[in-house]
Amino acid sequence: MRIGIFTDTYFPQINGVSTSVYMLKKSLEEHNHTVYLVTTNDSMIKFDYDEKHKVLRIPSIPTGIYNYRLSRIYPIKVINQIKSWKLDVIHSHTEFGVGTFARLFAKQFYIPLVHTYHTWYEDYTYYLTKGHVKKASNKVVEYLTKFYCDTTATELIVPTKKIYDLFRQRYKFEKNINVIPTGIEIERFFKENLDKHKLNRLYKQFNISRHDFVIIWVGRLASEKNLEFIFNVHKSLVKKHPNIKLLLVGDGPERQKYEQDVAAIGLDKYTIFTGKVSWEEMPYFYNCADLYVTASKSETQGLTVIEAMSASVVPLCINDDAFSQTVIDGLNGRIFETEEDLINIIQELYHNNKERQYLSRQAKISTQKFSTKYFGEAVLDVYRRAIYEKNASKNIFNRLYDKIRKE
Repeated sequence: MRIGIFTDTYFPQINGVSTSVYMLKKSLEEHNHTVYLVTTNDSMIKFDYDEKHKVLRIPSIPTGIYNYRLSRIYPIKVINQIKSWKLDVIHSHTEFGVGTFARLFAKQFYIPLVHTYHTWYEDYTYYLTKGHVKKASNKVVEYLTKFYCDTTATELIVPTKKIYDLFRQRYKFEKNINVIPTGIEIERFFKENLDKHKLNRLYKQFNISRHDFVIIWVGRLASEKNLEFIFNVHKSLVKKHPNIKLLLVGDGPERQKYEQDVAAIGLDKYTIFTGKVSWEEMPYFYNCADLYVTASKSETQGLTVIEAMSASVVPLCINDDAFSQTVIDGLNGRIFETEEDLINIIQELYHNNKERQYLSRQAKISTQKFSTKYFGEAVLDVYRRAIYEKNASKNIFNRLYDKIRKE
């Protein structure tokens, strides 16, 4: 099968979407399919095609939201390049920018379009509107999302039941919705696969002793991640347990503010801001921790939760549907509702090493279903169905045109 993946974000950019796309491309290629990728570059004028890795990067402009970029217009040489790939299916991973190009290209050349919905956009309109006309901006996002997914996509993929319910119940989406969690290279996070000397150097670099009890959080330092919730919990915990440290891995627009907030409430001695960390180094940071915590309700899946579990780190997640398929309370992690809940859970696991070790083992075991192998197989099934549906809807003219196009 010849597959075209279209995405606004890809490595070396580090975020949930770029990681998901990378894992999918790798898995599909391991299944012996040919995968081409269209994404943006950091230039407003430059086109670049890496023939070895089959990655086409097109000009883009910054959006003003973190490091995300949107593609510009597409000259005929780009269209001709993609035409030469003779794609069987197109898989888009963004509703705008490159995703719009994917939709237009699929329609013009009558290629089945599969779309994965990654981002809960209503939590990000603030960065464009600064909190003004929130209701109106959310309605615009809803309209554009429904237009892209309902009128153009042959098949829709979502990572969790949370997003499935959004489309079925709120958006009244009637086409197929395939719930497929993003796969990851779980073995990459196993402690037995890491360089022990490198791990020890990390402990020294951030002044973490073997007696410290480390709680890790990973992500973008931004308001929608609800970090104030975690800071309040941390403040309560260190009063009784001064060896508890909060390890914040990542960067973002609110980093300076959070550093100031933490210092103002006397938590700077117990909190570590690592800044941006490379994809290759992430397994080492997880393996420094005893617990993983997230209080964010803006996630569509929460890949960092699965990464932490792969590293045998016990996940503590706020009660949200984004985590319901991953974390089962009392089996492979814990679910909390309030700050008091989280404080009690952490203190329980701090004192009960046997219970923590049990949850740690179960966390690692339960990540098997998120391996890239199963991820690729599930997506391939969707591709086959999309191709069948598209072929079944073709009239005689379309079939004749398709034959001419491929010759």
